[in-house]
Amino acid sequence: MMKTAFSVRRSAARFAFHFLLLALLSSCASPSPTAAAPAFPTFILITQDPNASPTPTPFQPSGQVSTPLPTFTQSLPATVTATITQTPLPTNTAPPPPPATGSVPPTSPPPATASRANYILYSTLDFAGKTITTDQTIRYYNSTGVALSELVFSVQPNRYGNTFLLNSILQDGTPLTSYTLDGQRMTVSLPQALQPNTATTIAINFKLNIPKKTADGVFGYDFNQINLVDWYPFIVPYKGGWVLHDSMPWGEHLVYDATDVELNIKTDSDVVIAAGATPDQNGDWDRYRLYGARTFAFSASDEFLVSESTTGNVAVRSYYFDGYQTGGEGILLLGTKAIETFSAQYAPYPHQAIAIVQSDMHDGLEYDGLVFLASDFYSQYSGGSRGNLATIGVHEIAHQWWFGLVGNDQALEPWLDEALSIYSERIFYENNYPANISWWWQFRVDYFKPSGYVDTNIYNGGSFRTYTNAVYLNGAHFMDDLRERMGYGNFSKFLKEYARRYSHGHATSADFFALMRETVNVNIDDLLDKYFYGSY
Repeated sequence: MMKTAFSVRRSAARFAFHFLLLALLSSCASPSPTAAAPAFPTFILITQDPNASPTPTPFQPSGQVSTPLPTFTQSLPATVTATITQTPLPTNTAPPPPPATGSVPPTSPPPATASRANYILYSTLDFAGKTITTDQTIRYYNSTGVALSELVFSVQPNRYGNTFLLNSILQDGTPLTSYTLDGQRMTVSLPQALQPNTATTIAINFKLNIPKKTADGVFGYDFNQINLVDWYPFIVPYKGGWVLHDSMPWGEHLVYDATDVELNIKTDSDVVIAAGATPDQNGDWDRYRLYGARTFAFSASDEFLVSESTTGNVAVRSYYFDGYQTGGEGILLLGTKAIETFSAQYAPYPHQAIAIVQSDMHDGLEYDGLVFLASDFYSQYSGGSRGNLATIGVHEIAHQWWFGLVGNDQALEPWLDEALSIYSERIFYENNYPANISWWWQFRVDYFKPSGYVDTNIYNGGSFRTYTNAVYLNGAHFMDDLRERMGYGNFSKFLKEYARRYSHGHATSADFFALMRETVNVNIDDLLDKYFYGSY
């Protein structure tokens, strides 16, 4: 395998501090299994501490026997290029207005629809100063079918104290003054209603004072890394009303439309950006583009090591830190296999690159073209295809299809992406390491004796353990039973059509079961009674 690395020297103190953090994190043992989930509880609403953990993929026991990976024989590029332009540190003034630009230029293949919202961002990241200043332009198309007198934005950084500073907001070049910003929600009143099938342009200038990342969180800065996720204002979906749910300590609460995003960024010359796209030059800016993406997340560090492979036209990049090469290269191989497997089983991978990023957190988390994995997983990894790095890494990559390509309401119907993603791990093993299937069931699912309704939502899950037991783990058993009932061939046909039909859209539980019945006329009433609270 050919690879290249970018790094700067780490002082002995920082090196020791990193391992101290790992020791502390590793003391957080896997949650203990519980016997059974309670009966479906009453719906409750809880407001999340913004420093609480994002949705975790359940921790699993470690120390299992590893199965060696075969030698990776596919042709790899000789180098990884990271073109980054050094700029002076930004001042308190806003960056110059971005050059005049229309919609994001088409790629190959071109964007699927012209009605997707188009986001163009020009950002200056001061890595040392832990700030980012952004000029953001949104071309929003009203495809809701109704006239809109207001637009509602998700502004997740505003949940963190003194983080989000809004400098200006304009509509079609005219300043807007009638808006409210309350927690995560920004409501902008429009001087004139936006009629159906028309478009408007919103320009926002804002600055983030990037907060310190919590031990179990992902957003913010760590001692060697900045993670920016859900970091820019975005217009939430409209489904008979604006969809912006309250947050919870577990489970994602955001729902996203598919959008086309272009990020142009400047930062220090020794800082490497990990993102789900390969940059090109746009004058003094490094430009990244994602088409049909729910959101654009990235990580930045002056200590990243990078290993890269390719599969087809997809660049697979692993970003990790000194001392974690075994895990960094292991997840690169496993991730490449996952992209190949799911591209064949579901639909072609929807982007041209994927970044797999090590971070000091407690679990894994997915974004379009990028997944974060806990440093503990890298330190536990000793090779092979078993263990947390393998299973959870494959799980987060599966979310590129079940979350990224096919969207859903992650708060109210989380099983649609979580149960499919965890069962995708099983599909990964049967296609690559079939001898590990029994191990996977014991290690990943049945160790926790899962129970509970698969269609539990994030607000009535009871606790982290009962929620994940029901949605993730019992969801895996439901998928397996459904596959047996439908037949393997019909199940495969169903998933491919599901990915095709709801590509870059939103699917519901009703959509899932309607398509299942369309695929094969088989009675599953007993499975619905066993696994689901609702009627489908």
